[in-house]
Amino acid sequence: MGCGEAGPVLLVVVGPTAVGKSDFALRVCERFGGEILSVDSMQVYRGLDRGTAKPDAATRRRVPHHGIDLADPGHDFSLGEFVRAAETAIAGIAGRGRLPVLVGGTGLYLRGLLKGIIDAPPRDESLRARMAQRARAHGPAYLHRLLQRVDAEAARRLPSNDRQKLVRALEVRFLARRGLSDIIRETPFGPDRYRSVKVGLSMNRQALYRRIDERVMSIFAAGLLDEIRRLRASGVPDGANALKALGYREALRHLRGEITLPQAIELAQRNTRRYAKRQWTWFRKETEIAWFELDPSREDRFREPMEHAARRLGRR
Repeated sequence: MGCGEAGPVLLVVVGPTAVGKSDFALRVCERFGGEILSVDSMQVYRGLDRGTAKPDAATRRRVPHHGIDLADPGHDFSLGEFVRAAETAIAGIAGRGRLPVLVGGTGLYLRGLLKGIIDAPPRDESLRARMAQRARAHGPAYLHRLLQRVDAEAARRLPSNDRQKLVRALEVRFLARRGLSDIIRETPFGPDRYRSVKVGLSMNRQALYRRIDERVMSIFAAGLLDEIRRLRASGVPDGANALKALGYREALRHLRGEITLPQAIELAQRNTRRYAKRQWTWFRKETEIAWFELDPSREDRFREPMEHAARRLGRR
């Protein structure tokens, strides 16, 4: 069991997208009396339902869920905001005598919650407004060029088109008078802040990729384009962080006339497979995770991870 200060024991379920984490977590909650905390950077946005695998109303009645629908889609929800909301949710779940079950594939959110986040300056809206104005005046690559001048190490790590991360890196540099990379390096991660049992779910890569391709097809068929049209009509700008989610950004390109619908679907499938590979790489570096390879054709595919969780949690 993961070390940390005294407090509630968590069950943490990780793994690549589409592997079956949510299904496993639901069964865990029903067996052990738990509630789910989503650790997903896109399920936090209200109105992003089709493409984020967000639990439907029936599933939420079956097991209480937390960490979803926390922000309007026009708001750039931060890691710090998530950690604060998640800490409150965990305290509430534990206070009701139930098991907090953390589920999701956003590794940075999970690490920030379990180990704490760096001591960086808070958002400065006036500074952000000035940077946005200059970016509009000088073009989309302006922020990346500016970051190269003041924090070359951070600029090397960040894509030139990721406005949200570029703005944050510049904000930290100007307010703290040192680079975000320096702050991260000087803030080594210590032990987990919560005691936990960590279960990793994996799957044969080709089987997972087939599941990913089928999921992408299903979210488009379920009305993803109409959902995006509603979001845009409500005032959500195309550049909002929420619309950078997998599936959404490719569908948005189709709605703008840049690519055909079959191209958007194929691109979303490819990008989601690549994201799954990055998740594998991230979580394999994390410590104290017991990994289980699932066979999607087996009805009892969750038996071994369920038995492991029961033993480690001291429950039957």
